[in-house]
Amino acid sequence: MTCVEATTRPASAHAGERAGTVPLALSGLLLIAVCYGLARFAYGLFVPVFRTEFALDAATVGAIASSSYVGYCVAIVASTAAAARWGARAVAVAAGLCAATGTGLIALAANTTVLTIGVVVAGSSTGLASPPLAQAIAHRVPAGRADRVQTVVNAGTGLGVLVSGPVALLLADTWRWAWAAFGLAALGVTVAVAVTVPRAIASRPVGGGTLPARPRAWRRRLGTARLLAAAVVLGAGSSAVWTFGRDVVSSAGASELVSTGSWIVLGAAGLLGALAGDAVARLGLARAWSAAMLLVAAATLALGLAASTTVAVFAGAAVFGGVYIALSGMLLLWGTRVFPDRPVLGVGAGFLLLALGQALGAPLLGLLADHLSLAGAFLAATALLVLGAAVRPRPEQR
Repeated sequence: MTCVEATTRPASAHAGERAGTVPLALSGLLLIAVCYGLARFAYGLFVPVFRTEFALDAATVGAIASSSYVGYCVAIVASTAAAARWGARAVAVAAGLCAATGTGLIALAANTTVLTIGVVVAGSSTGLASPPLAQAIAHRVPAGRADRVQTVVNAGTGLGVLVSGPVALLLADTWRWAWAAFGLAALGVTVAVAVTVPRAIASRPVGGGTLPARPRAWRRRLGTARLLAAAVVLGAGSSAVWTFGRDVVSSAGASELVSTGSWIVLGAAGLLGALAGDAVARLGLARAWSAAMLLVAAATLALGLAASTTVAVFAGAAVFGGVYIALSGMLLLWGTRVFPDRPVLGVGAGFLLLALGQALGAPLLGLLADHLSLAGAFLAATALLVLGAAVRPRPEQR
């Protein structure tokens, strides 16, 4: 839909768009919650249990996490192409089914091999989820509200992490039932997605304008290198908390209640990431990005070096949860500004490199933890995140 079309459509058409926005935003939020918060990031919550159950060292824990991110990388490439060809609904439904399958395999895992396969399949669901939702929102939501809806949906990660914490606490001695519950939740959300997400094969430009018949190759887009570099650094630096966050707290002698409670706080604060769109509107993308990267670095440092202090643990978890989700929302908006005529490609490229950074960071930080200490690994992650604050969008994309 072009800007001219938007101004000449009748009021009833705009009312229809508004009415369709809420169900789409809600089902998108829930899909992100089950794919990211449960199927992908809940692995870090259960690392202490998996270490005991499958006799894993830190390097193996990191390698399994890395395999999940590799699965994500493959899935997001496939999803970006599939969403353009078969539409947003089909790919979003596939994401939900993938999350249900992966979490089910983890629940049934009898050995490390099956556990790894389950983690890979579950993690791949996130790669399938983001591009079709971005495409569906760009297709259905009026341009003036698209940024806010995109970041609200993206905050579903925080909701999923928030839900996974109490489940883990209640089912601490029967972790397989926790993962079975995650699988059932994914199936329920998949049904909602099938009903509310539009087919949306062709997406309109973000912010209006006409859709060019032949967009420039992504490699020639101004700002692409900065977008991808920022995504890699964020991914590598954040992998310390997502993979070893609960482990570092448990290793410091914290109780089950404190270590799991910090994860719940992380998820609850993640819901504030829905405000990323408003932060960008007020501060501009560049300033918001740099400030958020420094905050998430400080949170990572607090968790790594003060894990024996309950106040520092909860404060670090809260800041990390809220700011990381905001950063991923900013990355999403950044991608749509680099590729305004193909938002699904911009989101796919940014999130692909985010996962690649996590795939590289998790095993390397695991090796550092085994040969140095978990605190040393968190220190290295902090340094990366501080460097990432200097990678900013081009002036015209701020």
